[in-house]
Amino acid sequence: MSDQSPTWISDWRPEDETFWNSKGKFVARRNLIWSIVAEHIGFSVWLIWSIVATKLPAAGFHFSTDELFQLVALPGLIGSLMRFPYTFAVTTFGGRNWTIFSAAVLFIPTLALAYFVSHPETPFWLMLLVASTAGLGGGNFASSMANISFFYPDRMKGWALGLNAAGGNIGVSSVQLLTPILMGAGLINLYQASPVAGVYLQNAGLMWMLPLAIALFGAIFFMNNLTSAKASFKDQVAIVKRKHTWIMSFIYIGTFGSFIGYSAAFPLLIKTQFPAVTIAIAFMGPLVGSLSRPLGGLLADKVGGAIVTFWNFIAMAAATIGVLYFVGTKEFAGFLVMFLILFVTTGVGNGSTYRMIPSIFREENLRKARGLGEAGHAAALKAASIESGAALGFIGAIGACGGYLIPSGFGKSIAITGGPQLALVIYLGFYAICLAFTWWFYLRRSPAEAGVPSLAEARV
Repeated sequence: MSDQSPTWISDWRPEDETFWNSKGKFVARRNLIWSIVAEHIGFSVWLIWSIVATKLPAAGFHFSTDELFQLVALPGLIGSLMRFPYTFAVTTFGGRNWTIFSAAVLFIPTLALAYFVSHPETPFWLMLLVASTAGLGGGNFASSMANISFFYPDRMKGWALGLNAAGGNIGVSSVQLLTPILMGAGLINLYQASPVAGVYLQNAGLMWMLPLAIALFGAIFFMNNLTSAKASFKDQVAIVKRKHTWIMSFIYIGTFGSFIGYSAAFPLLIKTQFPAVTIAIAFMGPLVGSLSRPLGGLLADKVGGAIVTFWNFIAMAAATIGVLYFVGTKEFAGFLVMFLILFVTTGVGNGSTYRMIPSIFREENLRKARGLGEAGHAAALKAASIESGAALGFIGAIGACGGYLIPSGFGKSIAITGGPQLALVIYLGFYAICLAFTWWFYLRRSPAEAGVPSLAEARV
């Protein structure tokens, strides 16, 4: 597609206040809205199996508890891997173009699920393959966040990225709230299949046909590509050599990895530990985690992402200890309250850590450009924009590994010890390491940095 076509915007200057107020903010808002719609559905498809897996035993599928957790976990791993190519797709094909493609391919996991869950004779390996295709929905986050980062000025990135991410994250809550309802009603039954054990399992996939069509329509007619968001693969892959890319990736496993991992595992964890409780309540966790994400971005804009992230890891550790206590005593009310607090902290941490990324790359590039004059300053800002866009996707990809590690960890812990406590203790230790990393790299001030604005002062 030519850069001169109506879908491409060649003049884009978000840091110019006149341009932003007269035109930029309206175009950016429109693209943000449809980006949220597409990403929301992507997250929903990604987490479909968190609910479907809980219904398979009653529908005649003879899978062990560990195998059920694997069905929940594998989409997390595939989604994480898909984020790597999706990260670089926006600057290669254009944000609008890639949103169209990434939404269209979601018909694959939804239709495949609808067919195979209606056949209890399906072997585990084939069902695992079907579940893996849901990982396509996990890739959307990387391209969506990279795309939106180009539309907004630096002073508004935290809020914009927080809204975009929250809108997507709420897709987890949507799928966990709506799927049990629609699986219990024969309102959508394109295959004319009979319910299994009173449940229309195929509806878990078919319910997304209309929303996907709407997302495609919106992306085609209301989104844009930015020529300024174009960059060579070489320019973007340079982030792999940056120390902070890997540090932030590790920290992001602790925040977003926890959010997506707990979201995937929560329904099955409730079913195995508190069998008398309905899993319909599970949607509350991802909901509060999603709604708190913009708060993390907003707080980071005002007081600094590193400060918010540091204190947030302390809160995450405290909430994890609470979950450990109540899962041991089998008190569901306390378990639910502590887990909801844990979800809130994952959301706040998601927003604050994602706000740190563009600030870090901006500060690092400006530091290198000191003394190079106005031209050097402009070049540094352009390099920071390219690198931060690529880093947002790359770090998001590694962080999404938590979507596999946490459910898989719970499954192994239950299989080995009979309970999830061992996994929770390991996660607690990981948060302690993330806390130390945040302080060491982004809050302390070493003598070598004397006279140089620190990353903490730059409101990372």
